[in-house]
Amino acid sequence: MNAHDHEGHRHGSTDTPDQRRRLFIALGLTWAFAAVEALAGWRGGSLALLADAGHMVTDGAALALALLAAWLASRPASVRHSYGLGRAELIAALVNALAMLAVVAGIGWEAWGRFQSPRPIMGELVSLVAALGLGVNLLVAWMLSHGQENLNVRGAFLHVLGDVLGSVAAIAAGIVVWVTGWTPIDPLLSILIGGLVLAASLRLLREALHGLMDGVPFSIDLEHLGRELAAVPGVVEVHDLHVWALSGQRLALTAHVTVRELAAWSEILSGLRQTAQEHGIQHATFQPEVISWAPLVRHDLTDR
Repeated sequence: MNAHDHEGHRHGSTDTPDQRRRLFIALGLTWAFAAVEALAGWRGGSLALLADAGHMVTDGAALALALLAAWLASRPASVRHSYGLGRAELIAALVNALAMLAVVAGIGWEAWGRFQSPRPIMGELVSLVAALGLGVNLLVAWMLSHGQENLNVRGAFLHVLGDVLGSVAAIAAGIVVWVTGWTPIDPLLSILIGGLVLAASLRLLREALHGLMDGVPFSIDLEHLGRELAAVPGVVEVHDLHVWALSGQRLALTAHVTVRELAAWSEILSGLRQTAQEHGIQHATFQPEVISWAPLVRHDLTDR
């Protein structure tokens, strides 16, 4: 006798209206100041400032994509999408990571050109605008720092973090050029910041691809989780254990659980659910299986 127990839950995202509001405000601030930085970078001749402005434009696109993904993930499940549209957050994180790689490549290419053909830079203007940009980026980064458990929000945060580093580089480049007139510092710092953003982008790309391929989340040790589930009183064995991501931060689990008798299944199921929740798994499905004991059969091979 087998039974299928499926924990009651909502097939949607753990995304909240507060997260979407933060993304929307961050989007407005980012695109507004990107226009200011682009104009100042063009007037001042600073690659670091132009790179930061271009980065902020892509940040705005990343935030808009994250906002769209968050809205899609919040939609209820349907007969066509029984788990909801939470995977939109993983797709958005993947696209944002790829966009960041393209931005880093563009900055590196332009920096190489600046090394070959240096251009005059207005250090005072660059430093002033970059300082204002740093303030805006820090504000946006602080807003997005509340929600790092969501891969989609973390992808948007990564873009903004790159802007914070870009603003610091532009400030430093502006001051050095202003004081010493040494213009190579501008592309040099741009490459340095690009390298830091590259490492973070590759990490995000790896996590997004892993999630889209239904990989076990990096925060979960599957063998350790299996042992904990098997240690629940009344459980004989746990097999066919699977854990994967439904959205940027929402995890699912399925497992077959061997028990001695179904009479105690209600208490056993409660313990299994609690163990899963301790590992951050909100969506857990357990299939009970009663252990079978084969009767002892004697075969007498001698003739009497």
